[in-house]
Amino acid sequence: MTGSERHEANDAVDPAAFKPRRPLVAITGPDRGGWLAWFFTALAVRRAGGRALRIRPAQPCHHCRFDALIVGGGADVDPSLYGDFEGPGVSDIQAAERRWSQRIFGYAFYPVLWLLRRIFQSHGGTLDKERDRLEKALINRALDEHKPVLGICRGMQLINVVLGGTLNRNLDGFYVEIPQARSLLPVKHVTLKPGTRLARVFDRDDLWVNALHDQAVNKLGKGLRVAACEATGVIQAIEGVQGWSVGVQWHPEYLPQKETQQRLFQALVRTAAEGIEEERA
Repeated sequence: MTGSERHEANDAVDPAAFKPRRPLVAITGPDRGGWLAWFFTALAVRRAGGRALRIRPAQPCHHCRFDALIVGGGADVDPSLYGDFEGPGVSDIQAAERRWSQRIFGYAFYPVLWLLRRIFQSHGGTLDKERDRLEKALINRALDEHKPVLGICRGMQLINVVLGGTLNRNLDGFYVEIPQARSLLPVKHVTLKPGTRLARVFDRDDLWVNALHDQAVNKLGKGLRVAACEATGVIQAIEGVQGWSVGVQWHPEYLPQKETQQRLFQALVRTAAEGIEEERA
């Protein structure tokens, strides 16, 4: 090979070497159940341009690299993690019984999705301490590495607890005059706080969302602020003052038909892609 040929060979660049890779998004869930949530969350990530990696206690992937983290919904966060060592009281049991009448309305409209969710979901009333430990470690790791984090329902609550916050285990006091909505459909109205990251993501000041939760954020964790509330005062979204960490009390993954809700996953994947570019620079 002549000198000029070697020079031309060195100048030849593989276009794939400069093709940006799709961000890898770790999505947490339980060992038992959770398949429907995983499917819809992974679908939302793929639609946003990312790749999905399922992580659960049986497959913790401790050494797996990821570019963003989604902490999904499911079982209640262990109350001992935020200093509440009391078991469920009578009011909790009565509230669970009353919720059945509220569920009928929501389930009537989404019978197929409801049935699949009942088959594949994890049991919300059962604690999952192994999952708590795994997700706590992942949240701390993502925050330390400045990776974007999205918490959905339980995930939002755990982010708050990891950062030193507490939860309301019983929401009866918030729904004295207004019944507590429980539906896969977007039947709950929430107001976004002006100037928050979430308000910029959705480019609006209010949303209609679904509601499947029984608990909510009480005292905010360190470095967090309220991003959305409902009329009763229940906190519906939180976000980090610094970095990109967001928690929402509703389930955007179950609203794939709502373009507005998909903006949340798009923002997560876009932020992860920007982080990849910064690492390459």
